[in-house]
Amino acid sequence: MSITIRRAVKQDCPRLMELIRELALFEKAPDEVTVTLEHFEESGFGANPVWWGFVAVENGVIQGFAMYYIRYSTWKGQRMYLEDLIVTEEMRGKGVGSLLFDALITEAKEKKFNGIVWQVLEWNEPAIKFYKKLNASFDAEWVNCALSIEN
Repeated sequence: MSITIRRAVKQDCPRLMELIRELALFEKAPDEVTVTLEHFEESGFGANPVWWGFVAVENGVIQGFAMYYIRYSTWKGQRMYLEDLIVTEEMRGKGVGSLLFDALITEAKEKKFNGIVWQVLEWNEPAIKFYKKLNASFDAEWVNCALSIEN
């Protein structure tokens, strides 16, 4: 197995959308993906990008990706917010997630972020086990909130 980690480029977006849909299916929320390819591309590669990412490629096929954006904490300063870390089902357990996370850590250090934060579903035991291997801390004190705004 030869995996290459590189920065995501606009041409990757159709494949990244496939992986996002695969993740939504895994997370039992396939109908929740409403973003269009055009919006996704513009948000990552338009005049004012709001997300950045890395892809894991094997034999010319993207098998995983990690997407982040910058979060500002009034207590900690700029932090990397990991929106998604996705590895195809067939490639899980082969070190792809670790390679992607290593790229994120390197990026966070280079950009002088004060840490990386993310969420994980409480029932996603494989992901929790993976994050525990990284010595991540888990915080059960905060409650997630969201407000949808219809245009």
